[in-house]
Amino acid sequence: MARPGGAGPIRLRLALAFIGVALLAVALLAGLTAAFAAADVSDLADQQRHELTQAMTVVAGTAWEAKSGWSAADLRTMIDAGRRVGVDIQVSDNAGRILATSPGFSAATQPAQPAAVIVLSRRVGTIAVRLTSSGIPAAGGVLRSALLRAIVSAAGVAALLALAAGLLAARRITRPVGRLIEVTQAMGHGDRAARVGEIHAPDELRDLAATFDRMADNLARQDQLRREVVADVAHELRTPVAVLQAGHEALLDGVIDPTPAQLSSLRDEVLRLARLVDDLHTLSAAEAAALQLSSRPSDLAEIVGEAADSLASRFEAADITLERRLTPVSVLADAHRMHQVVTNLLGNALKFTRPGGRVTLEAGPADGQARLSVADTGAGIPSDELPRIFDRFWRGRKAAGVAGSGIGLAVVAELVRAHGGTVTAASTLGHGTRLIVTLPRAGR
Repeated sequence: MARPGGAGPIRLRLALAFIGVALLAVALLAGLTAAFAAADVSDLADQQRHELTQAMTVVAGTAWEAKSGWSAADLRTMIDAGRRVGVDIQVSDNAGRILATSPGFSAATQPAQPAAVIVLSRRVGTIAVRLTSSGIPAAGGVLRSALLRAIVSAAGVAALLALAAGLLAARRITRPVGRLIEVTQAMGHGDRAARVGEIHAPDELRDLAATFDRMADNLARQDQLRREVVADVAHELRTPVAVLQAGHEALLDGVIDPTPAQLSSLRDEVLRLARLVDDLHTLSAAEAAALQLSSRPSDLAEIVGEAADSLASRFEAADITLERRLTPVSVLADAHRMHQVVTNLLGNALKFTRPGGRVTLEAGPADGQARLSVADTGAGIPSDELPRIFDRFWRGRKAAGVAGSGIGLAVVAELVRAHGGTVTAASTLGHGTRLIVTLPRAGR
């Protein structure tokens, strides 16, 4: 569909552009060919005139030599022969007296080409040759006309081929563009499943289509995540709100007395709601971290060490050994956000490690990148739950009796992604879990 104010559909504009360029090239080629052909024909005519002049001087010299002079030389035969081949001839002696001339020599418009008549290395006269209109010039004109007709015919064929090629090329280019427009309009009207798919087009348009489909997939995932977040938040809020509502209605109706225990229970539900709101704020900040990072070259080992120091007392109180293996490695990171990543990983390991257990914290270079690893000796994660541990508000069967809202690892995943890194997990049931964060090194 043509856009308002446009010059027509893009296919027509592309076809006209291709045809215009092709016709311009054909016209330029035809003009140059005609010019070169005309020059070659002129050169050929000059060469033929020169050769005829030389031939006539030989004939005139032979006539002079046969009679030992011009007085009895038979020049008429030479003049008649010249007329038959399309030239007018005039013969003069050394004194300039005209000895013989063709009838049309004086009236001819072609320039004369004089040449000396040499006999036994002695000049005995001069001969002038002019081309007639029925000789070489006529042949040259016929040749020029034939060449021009051939050039015009070839240019016409080339123009038709350019028209066909332009239409085919424009169609090939605009067909995938039209497909992109259709899919975009479908998505604009609410069809979130519309995709361009595989198209036959130049590499750039195929890349554009693939990028568009990836963008549509990302939008679909984001939309699904938003739906899941709303459902998860509603689920998390339902229980404390219901408890608070029932408790307050019971107090208002006088069903129960406002005892310290009852008020403390309601306060616990309020605190649970406050923690949930804080967790939602933290998750929202983590999702927007890519726009808020204050990245600068930092030592990952130093950040990890500071985070471990801040949690050292909690590990001691839980009777869990925190082992550190830190090697300096420079990364481009927001130190505050990376500190949050480490504390979340350590806090998660602390929750699921029994007293007397061990948590191993490692940081340093590995395979050209920077790596952070947190391994615990806890109960481990079942294989069917492992792919979901980074989902928002997800809590596995082992977490039933552990405090938390289930967003700690989701925050880690968002912050690591914002730093251009990856986070993976490996676990063996009954032997613990290892979480590995990989980040690009500074300057790479």
